[in-house]
Amino acid sequence: MPTARPVLSLIVSVVLLAGCSVAHRANEKPLEPPRPVAPIPTVIAPPQPEGVDGTVGQPGNHACTAVTGPDNLVKRPSSQWIAKPFGWNDGGLPAFDLCTLVVGGQPAVIGVSSLAAPPGTLERVANTLGMYEPAEKLGGAARDLGPGARTSGTGIVFEAAQRIVRVTTTSGLLDGELLRVAVSVRNAVPRVIRPARQSDSACQVSNAMAERFIGVLVQLRRDYRMNGALTCIWGTTEATVAIVESLHADSIPEARQTPPPRPAPIGRPGYYLPDQGELVFRKGRRVVRVSALTDPPREIPLESLLDIVEPLLPLFLR
Repeated sequence: MPTARPVLSLIVSVVLLAGCSVAHRANEKPLEPPRPVAPIPTVIAPPQPEGVDGTVGQPGNHACTAVTGPDNLVKRPSSQWIAKPFGWNDGGLPAFDLCTLVVGGQPAVIGVSSLAAPPGTLERVANTLGMYEPAEKLGGAARDLGPGARTSGTGIVFEAAQRIVRVTTTSGLLDGELLRVAVSVRNAVPRVIRPARQSDSACQVSNAMAERFIGVLVQLRRDYRMNGALTCIWGTTEATVAIVESLHADSIPEARQTPPPRPAPIGRPGYYLPDQGELVFRKGRRVVRVSALTDPPREIPLESLLDIVEPLLPLFLR
């Protein structure tokens, strides 16, 4: 029995310490659950509507018609070049004016940035397209494309007249042919640069919301219609907003992604893809895509995309 008192004292001390610890923790602020990281877009351009390949679109001179004309003095010994007559814009960042050139039966998409490119744009575009090799590997004429020109198995990107130029194909061209196309386009760029502003009155109803998202007066407008389908684009060198109405009552390929995209409270059906900065939905007979991209990339809230397209909704119900 003589040891009972020390043991009892030890037990009381442990209980008191535990009670103090609990009281101390009770006075502390509860730990906040970890906040989910806001997704930011990982793309430089929204997906193109089906059927946009140069057979329909904006009329007028573009890089593809320029390189097939008599002013192109680059020798073309191995294949015939045919320009599809129309052009379009991808609404990306930077936004590109695009056209299709058929080289020996192989289609190549040529893009010229719609605005003069700030420093660092060429490298960013090349990295996004997976073009990491110096263009010199294609041949000595690549020196005419400048020191930053880069290539891959299916294309080439370079700078000309302060514009970013890209040539891309699905299966690639022979090195010599790809280089001939690139040098031809480089020579033609000064002649095919288009005015920055091309507006359609139908797009004006969303102008204020687009500029509110961008934060400044826009430098670029690319509004046009293709087979009745409306495209509205607002942009600067740091941000682009696009509303593109599909040419057809087509499907929504984004719905087949894994995992499936988040439903959106618009359209039947409608989806929100934050990693692409995109809202896509069916309204009436057409599929509509609304996208917003920024540099540096930032979160594109669903509410922002809904606000931008809301004034145009009556048009899509025609």
